[in-house]
Amino acid sequence: MNNLLSNERKRYLKKVKLDKILVNVTRILILLVFLGLWEVLARLNVIDSFLMSMPSKIVATIIELSKSGELGMHLTTTLYETVLGFLIATSLGTIIALLLWWSEFLRKVLEPYIVVLNSLPKIALGPIIIVWFGAGTKSIIFMAVLITIIVTVITMLNGFLATEQTKILLMRSLGASKLQMLYKLVLPSSIPTFISCLKINVGMAWIGSIMGEYLVSKQGIGYLIVYGGQVFRLDLVMASTIILCALAGLMYALVALLEKILIKKK
Repeated sequence: MNNLLSNERKRYLKKVKLDKILVNVTRILILLVFLGLWEVLARLNVIDSFLMSMPSKIVATIIELSKSGELGMHLTTTLYETVLGFLIATSLGTIIALLLWWSEFLRKVLEPYIVVLNSLPKIALGPIIIVWFGAGTKSIIFMAVLITIIVTVITMLNGFLATEQTKILLMRSLGASKLQMLYKLVLPSSIPTFISCLKINVGMAWIGSIMGEYLVSKQGIGYLIVYGGQVFRLDLVMASTIILCALAGLMYALVALLEKILIKKK
């Protein structure tokens, strides 16, 4: 019986592994087919290579930026702004959410302001941010924080409030303090929400930093995109966009890795 179950499990694990390989291979094939068609259609003048560029030109542009040393400078600048904005917004937003969970009075008072700030187009505050922090890195980081922090507060607060009331009532009936309920119940049960929040914040932080670079930066990936558009170098715009996608994907992969580590610990 045990041998039968063991063989069944082996077959199941093998099938899961094959399915995973098939999914990854299909993803790569779709990307290769897309890039191949793009290159062929551009070379045959079916699409305008000036407006749409082509993969070979994009690769050449990335190599050119790398050889000149510009790529490293722009990558470092944008990564610094994005990661710092991401960390500040996530940490501060989670702390604010904890305070709002702790105090129902404070939550009721601040809720309308949070809703208004979430609805406000943050780009409208661009001129004010530049006056406050100057036309530099501080403004860009603040923009990334501003865009990310409200989403963090709302997401984490909803996660804290979604804790099962029956468990809270049980702990309260056993004489647990609010601090004990926070550490032993609310925070552990909110880990999936926190991971989801991190995944959302990856995108929001990149939006904030690139938006800030559009406004004030003299270097960074956002600056390259703006500069490429101004001088009609669409290959530079496309190359910068692809680099941006790769960086955002890498950051998301790190969050996914953190999720796996936390799940294993549980």
